[in-house]
Amino acid sequence: MKAKHAIKTLALSALLLSPLAQANLNVMPHEPYARAMAPGAVTSAVFVTFANRSQEDINIVAAETPAAGKVELHDVIKEGDVMKMRQIDHITLAAKETTELKPGSLHIMLFDLKKPLNEGDEIEVTVTYDNGQKQSFTAPVKKVMAGMKKHEHHH
Repeated sequence: MKAKHAIKTLALSALLLSPLAQANLNVMPHEPYARAMAPGAVTSAVFVTFANRSQEDINIVAAETPAAGKVELHDVIKEGDVMKMRQIDHITLAAKETTELKPGSLHIMLFDLKKPLNEGDEIEVTVTYDNGQKQSFTAPVKKVMAGMKKHEHHH
């Protein structure tokens, strides 16, 4: 009985000490969601809040999902009076901080969607960190009001 317990403890310890498990323990994705597509749209975005509990900054350098043909990391910057979306090469998750990916700011942009993303669907998203480790999470698809453009739909 003791030997079985010791083996389970060792196996659990090895799992918790593995680099992939460490990435998952140090960075926690919270409340992820993907934007439901407007009729005729071929793009969407994923928003999520990351809590980096480690002592060091961690960079997201890539993201992927089976739902899209192409995925990019994006930010929105203000040039004069115009807000412009631009691709960036990484998103920094500051040590001991929370970083929010949200509409009108940092986000994961999805292109060439394989099928429409409708409210109630779910997609699997995987981010890659600058140390090569990957972390996956499930993002439910939700309707999101885009910036200043509020549309009321009556059925």
